[in-house]
Amino acid sequence: MEIPQERKVVTEIPGPRSRALIERRGKAMTSAFPALHPLVAARAYGSIVEDVDGNRLIDLATGISVLNVGHTAQEVVDAAKRQLDLDSHTSGVTANEPSIELAERLNALTPGEFPKKTFFANSGAEAVENAVKIARYATGRSAVVTFDHAFHGRTLLAMTLTAKVMPYKQGFGPFAPEIYRLPMAYPYRWPSGPERCAEEALAYAVEEMHKHIGEGNIAAVILEPIQGEGGFIVPAPGFVKGIAEFCAANGIVFVADEIQSAMGRAGRWYAIEDEDVVPDLVTTAKSLGGGLPISAVTGRAELMDAVHPGGLGGTYGTNPVAAAAAIAVLDLIERDDLLARARRVGEIVMERFHRFEARFGVVGDVRGRGAMCAIELVEDRATKEPLGADRMNAISRGALERGVIVITAGTYGNVLRLLPPLNIEQELLDDGLDVLEESVAAAG
Repeated sequence: MEIPQERKVVTEIPGPRSRALIERRGKAMTSAFPALHPLVAARAYGSIVEDVDGNRLIDLATGISVLNVGHTAQEVVDAAKRQLDLDSHTSGVTANEPSIELAERLNALTPGEFPKKTFFANSGAEAVENAVKIARYATGRSAVVTFDHAFHGRTLLAMTLTAKVMPYKQGFGPFAPEIYRLPMAYPYRWPSGPERCAEEALAYAVEEMHKHIGEGNIAAVILEPIQGEGGFIVPAPGFVKGIAEFCAANGIVFVADEIQSAMGRAGRWYAIEDEDVVPDLVTTAKSLGGGLPISAVTGRAELMDAVHPGGLGGTYGTNPVAAAAAIAVLDLIERDDLLARARRVGEIVMERFHRFEARFGVVGDVRGRGAMCAIELVEDRATKEPLGADRMNAISRGALERGVIVITAGTYGNVLRLLPPLNIEQELLDDGLDVLEESVAAAG
């Protein structure tokens, strides 16, 4: 049944049934993994989430960029159902055609005119862990370089690569060894200003890798072309290219972590394409499966085949149902030209965000690429002191109560990020932005 594509609030949010179910959840499930909003979904379609109380909310979060093609896209649902009737799981014991076809598709889509191969896992963190394993095995080196504000997952190595302590790392040490962190070229917060950001950040990074780590000891540099949980930070132009060139000159595997930014989110198949950089390995997850758990490492065939047979694996890594759904996602993006649509959505959002900037003194920075857009909120534009948690919560809660789902991000928790479906209807996008503007205004 198709859900009407409009916002509708019929109870307070959360409503009584949501509150009752959230109470049950609290008794049955660990409090260490809470839902970001006190809301219980009953069903979802396109850009709408309908809760158990009958409220219809515009979804500008999409499960943290998991649903670039929208909720329960019919083509994705149909592909998964067809495959369920054929084979739900023989992975690891026998091969299956959907995972083979999906690997071929990803090998063709990722940047680089050279032979490529793919490894499948279930989550972004697993993809990151395996990318590092491949790089270490292939190079015979152990050091891995990551950056400030990075998020690469919650498993041990991925958590170590992640920058932010709370809530991701606090109390979970000791961490994995041989991980080195360098400053990200964060234009808005670079001490000497955005104009000098790329040059200075690159010079510092190169010097540190040479002086304190040693080029010959570095297996991989892993970098998000646009940092996700870190606050949708778009690195200063030239920084990513400079890092990739340093890697290429020194036999270091350059890994583009595209877990959040790929599958058209930033206006191209992969955000790294806008940097004029060809990575050695690319990690993909989130929107790849259209809601089903699947991730991938795709890269140079000689790297992917360097590991001995059996050295990489996972029980569900080539699950045929998830692979069939992912193929349908790729088909939808191509058929409906969602890369162009993502760029158009971004133009609309950025134009509105710049209007926010003109109206509200709390908007310190507007940034993004494609349909991966954010505003960074501050107490004072001169000092750039991050907006406090109470006011940030008031904005996101205010939007929720008006029927729009948004989420925050950033090392300081002061970034409002938008991740709408790439095929969101114009009327819903405009309505959602109107509500967000009302919520920022109401929070002062």
